[in-house]
Amino acid sequence: MYPNPQEALPLAPRPNLEQYRKLAKDLAKACRSADPGAIRQWADDWIARLAAHFPAGHVFRSERDRRSAVDRVAEYAHKEFSKAAAAGALTTAQFVIARALGFLSWPKLTHHIESLGESGSPVSAYEAAVAAIVNGDAVTLGRLLRRHPRLVHARSTREHSATLLHYVAANGVEGFRQISPRNSAEIAEMLLAAGADVDATTDVYESDYTTLGLVATSGPPAVAGVQRDVMDVLLKHGARVDRSSGRTRESIVRDCLANGQPQAAEYLASRGAHVGLVDAAGLGHLDTVKQLVAGGARSATTPARAQLLEAFYLACVYGRTDVVEFLLGHGVDTAAEVKGWGEGATGLHIAAFQGHLDVVTLLLRNGARVDVIDKTWKTTPLTWAMTGWSMRPADAHYDIVKALVAAGASVRPDIVEWDAVRGDPRMHAALTAV
Repeated sequence: MYPNPQEALPLAPRPNLEQYRKLAKDLAKACRSADPGAIRQWADDWIARLAAHFPAGHVFRSERDRRSAVDRVAEYAHKEFSKAAAAGALTTAQFVIARALGFLSWPKLTHHIESLGESGSPVSAYEAAVAAIVNGDAVTLGRLLRRHPRLVHARSTREHSATLLHYVAANGVEGFRQISPRNSAEIAEMLLAAGADVDATTDVYESDYTTLGLVATSGPPAVAGVQRDVMDVLLKHGARVDRSSGRTRESIVRDCLANGQPQAAEYLASRGAHVGLVDAAGLGHLDTVKQLVAGGARSATTPARAQLLEAFYLACVYGRTDVVEFLLGHGVDTAAEVKGWGEGATGLHIAAFQGHLDVVTLLLRNGARVDVIDKTWKTTPLTWAMTGWSMRPADAHYDIVKALVAAGASVRPDIVEWDAVRGDPRMHAALTAV
């Protein structure tokens, strides 16, 4: 829920308190305006000016992302002003701005800005080090660590209170700083050699995550090809591999699978991370799934239905056909609702979206209904298949659509008339095949 650390906006270059005081006054004025669109216009103007200070793509990847940020800030401002008395408009405006920038309060924001203006202050040194980390500037980072020996133990003044090491994960911290340079493993090694706590946690995602837990579930280091290298450095320095965080019971393997990082999940499992029934299902370790289900039956602690459904869900996500088949034979119904991507979806929705033809075929053969409408998006497995195809086309999606239509899926006219379909004869044929 907004605001959260990942959606924090950056401070303007060389920020000063006066500009943010004026910004707050302008927001308070918009709040008192009779124009219902005044607050959104204020947010649009602020964010447009802010983005203009940085190179294209630094703050927002697209215009759509920028508009989404405007919507979030405006909606949050409306929410806060609806709770505040008219006399407190300026105080509320200051609070909204602080939260949008990733700080818990206006006083914390003002302290941060004032400290940035003090050459050599702990805050300015920390921010300079963060910039060096995300830019892969090992020379500057090394110089800062030598000049400020305690810097590796410092924490951000932003809401998440991250250490410098957490920024190597490119996860949980400010979205505009979620960057993985090619020398991320070298940067991690430098920080740990300087005394960074490998298992220090930061408050994100409603828990307290370690750097290993964050990097293992992070997209940027995986895309940059540095995820395993960074994990190796952390493990070499003794990072705990039993869980991602201290307040959740989920295993680190489960967290990886839930966040689309199966390679990291497999690797950490090979390095000793716990693998339970749900984890094994997502990894496709059928023998382990069989052993755990059989072991539970022998000890009268048969896995609970919720656990079996979660295992079934991850097996559908990752196309583990043999695991799906085993679970169907051990109490899981094709009509069962699975949780993970909204409410009310079935395994057929999930497998169709992901493009797993073998799983779709298996589910249909076992009586899966093609007319089930999920409760979140209000759509059928066919729409999920088309959505998956539109996002990352795969050959399997054509055969999946054809199989769903053959099984009786209703094809809405607007789907056939969709420009993407009209421009793809193969998909048009799959949708209109009798």
